[in-house]
Amino acid sequence: MTTSSTQFEEKEAIVIRFAGDSGDGMQTVGEQFTDSSAFAGNDLATLPDFPAEIRAPAGTLPGVSGFQLQFGSREVKTPGDAPDALVAMNPAALKVNLEELVPGGLLIVNTEAFKKSNLLKAGYESDPLEDESLSTNYKLVKINITELTKQALSESSMKPNQKARCKNFFALGFTYWVYDRPLDPTINFLNSKWGKRLPEVADANIKVLKAGYYFGETTELSQNRYQVSRADNAPGTYRKINGNDALVYGLISGVQSASKEMVFSGYPITPASSILEGLAAQKHFGIKTVQAEDEIAAIGVALGASFAGRLGICATSGPGMCLKSEFMGLSAITELPLVICDVQRGGPSTGLPTKTEQGDLLQSYFGRNSDLPIPIIAPTSPSDCFWVARECVRIALAYNTPVILLSELYLAIGSEPWCLPDLSTLPEIPSNVIQPGEEFKIYKRDPETLARKVAFPGMPGYEHRVGGLEKDESGGVSYDAANHENMTRIRAEKVQAIAKSLPPTEVNGASSGKLLVLGWGGTYGAITSAVNRLQAEGFSVSSVVLRHLNPLPLDLEDILSRFDKILIPELNLGQLRLLIQGHYLRETIGFNKVQGRPFTVSEMVEKIQELL
Repeated sequence: MTTSSTQFEEKEAIVIRFAGDSGDGMQTVGEQFTDSSAFAGNDLATLPDFPAEIRAPAGTLPGVSGFQLQFGSREVKTPGDAPDALVAMNPAALKVNLEELVPGGLLIVNTEAFKKSNLLKAGYESDPLEDESLSTNYKLVKINITELTKQALSESSMKPNQKARCKNFFALGFTYWVYDRPLDPTINFLNSKWGKRLPEVADANIKVLKAGYYFGETTELSQNRYQVSRADNAPGTYRKINGNDALVYGLISGVQSASKEMVFSGYPITPASSILEGLAAQKHFGIKTVQAEDEIAAIGVALGASFAGRLGICATSGPGMCLKSEFMGLSAITELPLVICDVQRGGPSTGLPTKTEQGDLLQSYFGRNSDLPIPIIAPTSPSDCFWVARECVRIALAYNTPVILLSELYLAIGSEPWCLPDLSTLPEIPSNVIQPGEEFKIYKRDPETLARKVAFPGMPGYEHRVGGLEKDESGGVSYDAANHENMTRIRAEKVQAIAKSLPPTEVNGASSGKLLVLGWGGTYGAITSAVNRLQAEGFSVSSVVLRHLNPLPLDLEDILSRFDKILIPELNLGQLRLLIQGHYLRETIGFNKVQGRPFTVSEMVEKIQELL
């Protein structure tokens, strides 16, 4: 790169948001900016924001697609509260996102799109670019990105509309110049994606990317350029990963450590579909994947695979979980291992299919007939999905039980750097399977774990049947009242026994004090960032973010007793709070948000300060 005369301003962290029409390629350039920042050694976190409509009318507010990224030289736990820079490709993108841009932030707009028809679609009566308030309140950079893209491709034989589609890479190249990002990762991506199949497309986007970069260098329209140093990460090999990809690798790693074969059966549903797609590409690990005709069939196939000796796994979101409840009950009463991945989204029903929420906790606890607790584990970050997937495999096989992995859209599609684990250090996962020569009573249990051993079809001498009717210890159908109560209690106690295998709960901060912030799942980033900031300022506040939600950790009650107040932030109307108060009869304070978006750090800080 050629060094410009413009001076760099060093920043500890920067938040940038790309926004445009759903056909403008904002997700692509956001991912490429992420890859370039990872290549530069920054820590980062991302938040893609998709419109719910498959193809909303171009230029309209519902069709705006966005991608927000925070990259920094320090540890980054969230994609940022508000953007320091906004790239708006059309008036609708400006209208939707402008109020969140920080005062004095960098505002880059594509002037070509600000035509009368587009202004009307976005609800503007006049051109906002002619309003002095934009240049007064922000560092406004007006670029005719569409026209400059066409000029860069003047010698290309591509059609005019095809040339215009490359404009997202012009915008990306300009931001690379502003933030001193390397071009090579994106050039390599374009060559890999299009080089062999459509070399003209690859060459055009590379040319436009460079044109955007050198346009910034030549014109210096933005007098402010910024640098973010490398983050001081622990030694290791890193890659960018999102939650669903990490979950895929965790499931594969888990079954490999257990020397089991996996059968994954799923039905496409946002935002869980990429789990099925990811596992389908890993057949060389002996994984069998099935796209079932509906959600009920999907869990039925997975449970059948577990009965046959494999580990059955399925994935869905909230509406699909409703449909799977009967088979979850069958899995629990037959005591067969099964992993159900629920990637939560905004609801109820179809709700907000492309937005995040934590609305399925109570459904996971109670969404079955009768008294039938099921273990529930929730990852706290995209990379934590790997470890939680392994934990779900461990519990399912050790206790012969269905397990719910309760992820959420925020984690599933968000990305962060992940230090690849040393596979040789990962512990083996034992399976609770009957050994040749052992006496077999179907519901005879280990006195410590209360788990039964399983036998599979084809094992000589261990022929048996299981089903949804209540059984006695030997596996015979039983309508005896006392036996039913005893079996119901034992199934519940078996789930509670899992708590004895859990590590001590980690408290971020002092072990006692004025306020404990108690969260679960994806609230980890905002909670931890806010608590760390306030601890540095001398406030008496600590935090615990739970991964194991059922059973709850054995030491949690003692931890709660050591704090004056308990604050429970959730992306729902108070589901964990209801459970905590019911379990421990301890009054707590709810902090709830159901807007399809994660908590910001500033929201968390403000609430904590209010209580202190």
